[in-house]
Amino acid sequence: MASYNKVLLMGNLTRDVELKHIAGNQAVAEIGLAVNRSFKTKDGEDREETTFVDCEAWGRTAEVMKQYLSKGRPVFIEGRLKLDQWTDKDGQKRSKMRVVIESFQFVGGPAGSGVGGGGGGSGASAPGRTAAPTRSAHSAGEEHTPTAEEDIPF
Repeated sequence: MASYNKVLLMGNLTRDVELKHIAGNQAVAEIGLAVNRSFKTKDGEDREETTFVDCEAWGRTAEVMKQYLSKGRPVFIEGRLKLDQWTDKDGQKRSKMRVVIESFQFVGGPAGSGVGGGGGGSGASAPGRTAAPTRSAHSAGEEHTPTAEEDIPF
């Protein structure tokens, strides 16, 4: 049976990128992403919901994200779902779904320009290599509402 595992998300970082190195000096970054969705209820009321997604990046992608991204910055990521399973110290089986980032793009204007942040620079690709520079992931006329800091549960 064929399968396909692809995730595309655009949102704001909920915290600074946490970079660490594991065996063999392999870089791994943990990223929290807040993705907003606006919609109208059947009664015509405007609503917004925020989904918080845990992500990880490896190798050069992790290092570039740590260097250029920080809490609140918008980013477009491409990756795959991964289910982590483990037994905690009390013997309870635990699991957590996360996104493994395979590439990303900065969203918005250059850092410090007041235009959404994110820089117009490169999109980092699969671990160990960097993709050619690209422009913003925003489409013309598309607007992204950032998550308010008090809405972030960390």
